[in-house]
Amino acid sequence: MKTLLYLCIAMIGGHLSAQLKPVAYYDGSQKLNGLSVTPSKAQKDKKGILVLPAWKGIDAHAKESAQKLADLGYYTFIADIYGEGNYPKDGAEAGKQAGFYKQDYKAYQKRIRLALEQLVKAGADPNKIVVIGYCFGGTGALEAARAAMPVKGVVSFHGGLKKDASRPNDPLAAKVLVLHGADDPNVPADEVAAFQNEMRDSKADWQMVFYANAVHAFTDPYAGSDNSKGAAYNEKADKRSWESMLDFVKEVLR
Repeated sequence: MKTLLYLCIAMIGGHLSAQLKPVAYYDGSQKLNGLSVTPSKAQKDKKGILVLPAWKGIDAHAKESAQKLADLGYYTFIADIYGEGNYPKDGAEAGKQAGFYKQDYKAYQKRIRLALEQLVKAGADPNKIVVIGYCFGGTGALEAARAAMPVKGVVSFHGGLKKDASRPNDPLAAKVLVLHGADDPNVPADEVAAFQNEMRDSKADWQMVFYANAVHAFTDPYAGSDNSKGAAYNEKADKRSWESMLDFVKEVLR
């Protein structure tokens, strides 16, 4: 049944897309269940992209993004941050789980590193990797840069930008792209300002793009269309941000 589902999802643009392959890996005794996507025609130098999913864990949106990237020739891996037995059943549980990793950022960074290792094991060149993330995963992408992980760039789609003020603003080697809804109620203006100051203090090569009439989760077609709820899909912002991400990836992985 799962195989049939993957085959149905894989039919993009009238052709068979790269397939999602479950990968079990571990953080100590905690089993993690990621998904690997190997491109049928890899780009030169075997470039890789790590996908960090939103607060409810690996979802349809993360899977679709990973497959689209693999179809473009990128080795792709979707990280499992929470681990088997800890997947949220609803928004309340997702908020609690995501909140834990935002608070214990070193534990979050460790789970991201473990996923990066799996991406390399799948065939990606360890010197040609970008991390992208959605919402909670967008926060994770920034944490990959803050932790000085061996990646060329990070991309945050409507992610949280906050970092505890007690943490130092160390130099950032990875290039940073933040794609942000101009009307996102989850990221107040002072958080945006603090992030921009962090980027300046860190001497980062960074960009931040704001999308009009876009709120939280603007890339997620499963988020509905009511901006008043604070999270909603915006087709125009989705398409524009995807193209911005692709341009960024091409630049940093040259």
